[in-house]
Amino acid sequence: MKEMLIETIKNLFSKPVTVKYPQEPSPPPPNYRGLIVYKEELCIFCTKCEMVCPPGAIRFTYQEDGSKKFHYNPYLCIYCGECVRACPKPGCLTQVEEIAPPESSVPDWDELEKRAEESKKAFLKAKAVAKKKPGS
Repeated sequence: MKEMLIETIKNLFSKPVTVKYPQEPSPPPPNYRGLIVYKEELCIFCTKCEMVCPPGAIRFTYQEDGSKKFHYNPYLCIYCGECVRACPKPGCLTQVEEIAPPESSVPDWDELEKRAEESKKAFLKAKAVAKKKPGS
C-alpha cells in the first residue's frame, strides 16, 4: 500500500506520457496512406476505379440521361491505391495525407449501393433497347 501511494504522488508531478490530442493533432503512423481525393472536372467516367476497388468503396450511379455520378466511402476504403493506379486520367484520383471527414457526412452506403446497381441495370437495359430499335 505504501508503494502505491508513493507511485501515485510521483505521477502527480511527472510529465504526462500521452499526446495532448485536442490541442495538438496526433502524428500519422508510419506508412500512413491517407485519403483518396477525387476531382470531378478531370474525370472521364470510365468506371475503371469502381471495377478495381477491392472493398467496393467507389460506386457510380447512372442518371437517365446517361451521365454518371461518383460516390466514395472513406470508411470502407482500405487505401490500397488501386483506384489511383487504374485511373487513366492523371490527377483525377490522388492519395493525400488527410483525415477522413466525419462519418455523418457519408450517405447511407447500403442504400447507395442498391441505387447504383439499379441505375446501372436500367442504363444497360435502355442502351440494349436503343440498339435493337430499327433505324438507330
